[in-house]
Amino acid sequence: MKINTDPKKVEEVLTRRVEQVLPDKDSLKKLMQKRRIRLYLGIDPTGNKLHLGHTITLRKLQDFASLGHEAILVVGTGTVLAGDPSARDKTRPRITRKEIEKNIKTWKKQAGKILDFSKVKIRYNGDWLLKLSLEGILNIASHISAIKLFQRDMFQKRIRAGSTVWVHETLYPLLQGYDSVALKTDLEIGGTDQVFNMLIGRELADKMLNKEKFVLTCPMVLGTDGKAMSKSSGNCVWIEDVPDQMFGKIMSIPDHLIIPYLELLTDLPSQKVQQRKKALSLKKVNPAHLKRELAFEIVKKYHSFEAAKRASEEFTKVFKEKKIPSIVPEIKIQKEEIPLSELLLEAGFASSKSEAKRLILQGGVRIDGKIQNDWKQIVKIKKGLILQVGKRKFARIK
Repeated sequence: MKINTDPKKVEEVLTRRVEQVLPDKDSLKKLMQKRRIRLYLGIDPTGNKLHLGHTITLRKLQDFASLGHEAILVVGTGTVLAGDPSARDKTRPRITRKEIEKNIKTWKKQAGKILDFSKVKIRYNGDWLLKLSLEGILNIASHISAIKLFQRDMFQKRIRAGSTVWVHETLYPLLQGYDSVALKTDLEIGGTDQVFNMLIGRELADKMLNKEKFVLTCPMVLGTDGKAMSKSSGNCVWIEDVPDQMFGKIMSIPDHLIIPYLELLTDLPSQKVQQRKKALSLKKVNPAHLKRELAFEIVKKYHSFEAAKRASEEFTKVFKEKKIPSIVPEIKIQKEEIPLSELLLEAGFASSKSEAKRLILQGGVRIDGKIQNDWKQIVKIKKGLILQVGKRKFARIK
């Protein structure tokens, strides 16, 4: 297969949405202009949904595939059993085979919004990791120093805090690193939290295959609250979010995330991103206007231009004009009267009575547009009643 060796194209792929290339970018660039390279991105199926943070490395994998290189998406059906300890203060909960199967069921559809699977292969590392014998595992382990594994910053942090580091966690970098050996890859892509694991893979490739493996890291994007994006924090923008929800979430991000989101999550040319960055720093543009542009671009990418346009109009209607959304989910309440806190539970707007009480006392609950601040209130149920929690959650009683 013919590869694109245009210096400008190669430079762009190795620069935009790239934090670092190890051991050096120039050597990788020369290799890419010399021959077709094999590269991969590994993602563990710890959940059944992909968020915008995942799209950064997925897009980078597609960038290489578009240049004609052999790109592989590795689904970590083997590594996920050990649980990646990267950037974690405590051990990940163990996951079952059944949960793994459930999690990856819709992954291809979600990743297909970014990856062209006629150019990108899918592999499952359980296919080789779960077949390793004791002799094979010992062989891998014999190439990496135990001291190096225990020098990981998160392990040292746990030890200082008097917490536990389990043996299976120390094995994780070896298992991920072995992917590079099994696939005989020239390059691995990952987030900045994966540097240690990827460098272990680089060392294993050198010692077991006498082969150089490059490492390319991509920046990580923060969640809608400005903290690390994670499913447990509730601050994710999911690829499968409906247009209105996706648009609203993007509009809620802190102003300082506008430029990183434009750079990392959209196709807007870097030159235009820099223009907006300058205008924002000089206060020549309203941050809300840039957020609207950002939200439009993201919804357009994962849904359509028409969906982005409708979501923008709906946002104006609900948040600017304070009107009820055009489409409101309906719920059926069997009782004629119900405590307000219990109504929130029935509608799925709170997970506990204590959370419902907090939402009510904070003034975040409305009925037919009026704020309700008495958590003990008894609500008389009638058809057509509109329940609202926060700015984006609505339900109509049917």
